[in-house]
Amino acid sequence: MTGDVFMKEQLLSSFEYIKTFFKWMAISVLVGVVGGVTGSLFHMCIDFATETRAENGWILYFLPIGGLVICALYSLTKTKVDTNRVIESIRSDKNVPWYMAPLIFVSTVITHLLGGSAGREGAALQLGGSIGYNLGKVLKLRENDLHTIVMSGMSAVFAALFGTPLTAMFFALEVTNVGVMYYAAFLPCVVSALCASRIALLFGLSPVKFSSVVFPGMSVGIALKTVALAFLCALICIVFCRALQLCEHFSEKYIKNKYIRTFVGGAVIVLLTVVLRTTDYNGAGMDVITRAMQGQANWEAFALKIVFTAITIAAGFKGGEIVPAFFVGSTFGCVAGGLLGLDPGVGAAIGFIALFCGVVNCPAASVLLALEVFGADSALIFAIVCGVSYMMSGYCGLYSSQKIMYSKLEAKFVNEHAK
Repeated sequence: MTGDVFMKEQLLSSFEYIKTFFKWMAISVLVGVVGGVTGSLFHMCIDFATETRAENGWILYFLPIGGLVICALYSLTKTKVDTNRVIESIRSDKNVPWYMAPLIFVSTVITHLLGGSAGREGAALQLGGSIGYNLGKVLKLRENDLHTIVMSGMSAVFAALFGTPLTAMFFALEVTNVGVMYYAAFLPCVVSALCASRIALLFGLSPVKFSSVVFPGMSVGIALKTVALAFLCALICIVFCRALQLCEHFSEKYIKNKYIRTFVGGAVIVLLTVVLRTTDYNGAGMDVITRAMQGQANWEAFALKIVFTAITIAAGFKGGEIVPAFFVGSTFGCVAGGLLGLDPGVGAAIGFIALFCGVVNCPAASVLLALEVFGADSALIFAIVCGVSYMMSGYCGLYSSQKIMYSKLEAKFVNEHAK
């Protein structure tokens, strides 16, 4: 090869990199703006729904009717649309229909307004995936580029809802195939997440942060107690995921009609709330999580939240399971951490991150979440927490379409679906 030919090829290669860079910068900003505005509006609607429910306790009694409305809305679609579909679209040619966004938006607001026990991240991933995919179709992107823009959309709406752009970026990269990341999507995801999080701030939405927790310095004693609590939290991860799966399985087995199933599930949630005489387990429960970070939690709270969430999701209500996992982890960690000799607030923080890591199988995103929510002083503690929780939670997970590519116990390719 002559020097002139070599230089020409180098220039062509450089031009391709530059063209691709500017293409994805422009697309990522667009996705970030659309996802940021959509996520911010969704955040505000969820807050409004939560406040309305808190001020009007009687609205809970309409939960079964709300379930019927959600069921009717989803009956309009020919195929099942959920978070698993978004994840599958990243590694296959499966489409993400445009109507997924309005469906999950409206259904999640109804669930929160009427007191179903659900989160909002499932909606974030579905909103983001639908926005990204359909913007990609409008822009006539190739199939591989569609996978990238879906991840960018997921990052954007997740960042707008939680105010954690680094977590949002890594979560979108990590959640599809655990152990393998599409690094070509790194820049688009981080740009989209940063744009969306800034837009959320312009809307006056505060990021999720817990400044009240003061972490101790690392010592042998603290490390051992942290390992013990993380190990217990990993077991709770398995219980949480199995409870969701079993409740859904048995509800579908014994109540075939989905309208009857959602009405009965809503009625059971109302009955449990009346019997327990508390609304702590309705909605996302962020106020309970905040109290746990201050060292206040009832010993039974984590178990009751698992029950409420399993019934809500099995009945067909929408939202997500990650914020309930935060609730379960923080309340369990608060109580168990105190028994182990840790400060209850620190225990709650450990449980918060450990449950997230164990149910989504994303250790890198979990460490970043800890840094964004609790600050850099917690880095060493949460590195231990995420390592233990990731390994000891096995192959359980919230998303059946998620693939765990490598064994958690050895350097071995397994390619297993989360169970």
